[in-house]
Amino acid sequence: MGTGTSTGVPMIACHCEVCTSTDTHDKRFRSSILVESKTTTLIVDTTPDFRSQMLRNKVDKLDAVLFTHSHKDHVAGMDDVKAFSFFQHKPMDIYATELTQTALKREFPYVFEKEKYPGVPEINVHTIDKNHSFTIGDISVIPILVYHLNMRVLGFRFGDFTYITDANRIETEEKQKIIGSKILVVNALRKKPHISHFTLQQAIDLGHELNIPEVYFTHVSHQLGRYGDIEQELPEGMHLAYDGLKLVL
Repeated sequence: MGTGTSTGVPMIACHCEVCTSTDTHDKRFRSSILVESKTTTLIVDTTPDFRSQMLRNKVDKLDAVLFTHSHKDHVAGMDDVKAFSFFQHKPMDIYATELTQTALKREFPYVFEKEKYPGVPEINVHTIDKNHSFTIGDISVIPILVYHLNMRVLGFRFGDFTYITDANRIETEEKQKIIGSKILVVNALRKKPHISHFTLQQAIDLGHELNIPEVYFTHVSHQLGRYGDIEQELPEGMHLAYDGLKLVL
C-alpha cells in the first residue's frame, strides 16, 4: 500500500533526482501493507495516506487493523476506518500493544469516549502480547518485537511472510520467529547510517543472516536513490519494494 518513509516520496519542496523522477516506482506513500486470504482482509498501520491508499487499490472490505507502533506516519489515518464501519455495519477490530493504545487514545480521544459524536470511528480494541500468536479470521499472526532505537515496535509474520518496518535492531530470540519465512519485507531507509533504521546494507545483511529466499526493502527515503538504480545493485533474490507491489504465497 505504501513503501515510503515518514515524509513520503517525493518529499515536499525537494527537487532531488528521486523526488523529481518520472518513474512511478519512485512515488511512495507512507509504509503499509494489505494482507488478504480467501476470507479475511487486514491492514498493517493506518498512514496519513490511508484514504488515498484504500481508494487507489479499490479496497472495499477490511476486517482488522494491526498497528506496529505509535509514530504519526503509522497511525495518523485511523479516523478513516469509519468508512468501513459504516458500510460493514460493525466496529473495526484494532490490534495494538498497550503502549500504542495509549498513544491512540491521546491522538484520537473522541474515538474512545463513552458518549461519541455521530460519525466517529467505531472500534473494538484487542491487546497484542508479543509472546502470543493470534488469529484474525483465517490469518494467523505471530508478533515479532524489534527495536526502533529504544522504542519497541512490532513486526508480524503471516504464514511464510514476515513484515518488519521501523527497526534497527532485532534480538536473537525474535529472529528465530522470522527464520523459515519465504518472503521478508524489511525497512531500508538509506545507505548512510541512521539512528533508528536499518541502512540498505544492514537490511541486506539481515536477509543473508536469516537465509530468506526473497527479501524486499521498504520504508525507503528519497536519500536511498532512484528505484531503477538501486534495483540493479541488489543481490540475487533481493528487491526494492514499490507501491502497488503484490506478493502471492
